[in-house]
Amino acid sequence: MSNKAPRGVRLVIALAGRRNAGKSSLINALTGQDTAIVSDTPGTTTDPVAKHYELLPLGPVTFYDTAGLDDTGELGELRVKATRKVLYRCDVAVVVLGEEGLTEYEHDLLEAIREMNVPHIIAWNKADLRTGIMDGTAILPGGEAVPLVHVSAVCNTGVDRLKQMIIDSAPPEYRQERLILGDMISGGDLVLCVVPIDLAAPKGRLILPQVQVLREILDCDAVGVTVKEREIQAALDGFREKPALVVTDSQVVMSVAGDVPDDIPMTTFSTLFARYKGDLDSLVRGASAIDDLKDGDTVLIGEACSHHNVADDIGRVKIPRWMGQYTGRDLRFEVYSGHDFPEDLERFSLVVHCGACMLNRTEMLRRITECGRREVPVTNYGVCISKLQGLLPRVLRPLGVVP
Repeated sequence: MSNKAPRGVRLVIALAGRRNAGKSSLINALTGQDTAIVSDTPGTTTDPVAKHYELLPLGPVTFYDTAGLDDTGELGELRVKATRKVLYRCDVAVVVLGEEGLTEYEHDLLEAIREMNVPHIIAWNKADLRTGIMDGTAILPGGEAVPLVHVSAVCNTGVDRLKQMIIDSAPPEYRQERLILGDMISGGDLVLCVVPIDLAAPKGRLILPQVQVLREILDCDAVGVTVKEREIQAALDGFREKPALVVTDSQVVMSVAGDVPDDIPMTTFSTLFARYKGDLDSLVRGASAIDDLKDGDTVLIGEACSHHNVADDIGRVKIPRWMGQYTGRDLRFEVYSGHDFPEDLERFSLVVHCGACMLNRTEMLRRITECGRREVPVTNYGVCISKLQGLLPRVLRPLGVVP
């Protein structure tokens, strides 16, 4: 079951430390499976290895086994960089110590994790080789107290305790359910979903935000009706009562707004995900920066997933076209896909991010925070499109937000 959970709703747990600290053995002990290759040879793990697991009561999680942070040489530097990328998008970091305990490598690592504001735990592995040990806390040079547990991947000692510490360290949203639209509808309500067939979606499937919204409608005991954009009027005429909410794909928000009376609440899938996966207020503020763009400014289009570029791609074609028409400016656009996010954010005048259905909320919030730290405004596809179409106030109204 955990293998079928969307990547964007999984808690991500990264195990990091020096080579031969026993990270691979520990991830095998945590999952109860031989997921990672184990060897006494330092540097066996060269690239991050992911393992899906059901960690109750949190639900589906992904454990990442990473390369040693003391890896050497040109390839070693690339492996360390890959490890730090995993840490950047994780929800909980487990720093694994070997026999030597806390060294300069771990102190530097813990400092970097603290700066990223990632909850973290120290797991001192190979407890079977030590005597007179007790769990507790490690006091770092700056005075920070970090939870510490002694474990033995070989003897399975302390593994259950480490699992509990991971559960306790998880961000609040993983211990309490976040709602996409469940706080906006009630049992028995009628919700109309407008779903044009997206050419970028795999054949025979809807895109993930649409599926998740439909599932939540059912979970709320409401009635979900799904139509394409050309069938809205027929659907409205056939209802005995007005829908409590209309949710549309952002790409057709203009035409849908013309068909849906103003007294019926209307929003977009991507705007719902701006709240569900990020910080809606920040993304709305970021959209206002569109009005300040100048000739020659560069806009970053951030895509959470890599996909084949279709003829009328929303991020690569439509948004640049609509933004050029709206601003009347000669703008440049660059696209970054997947987990790649540029380190030189300062050279961008605006970041327009996708709905982040394939990112967990921690990674999306961290991207928003990083943009704020660099003083680069950031918005998302749905909010941006509604702004460009002059419909942002209406789209935000059901969510109680004023642009």
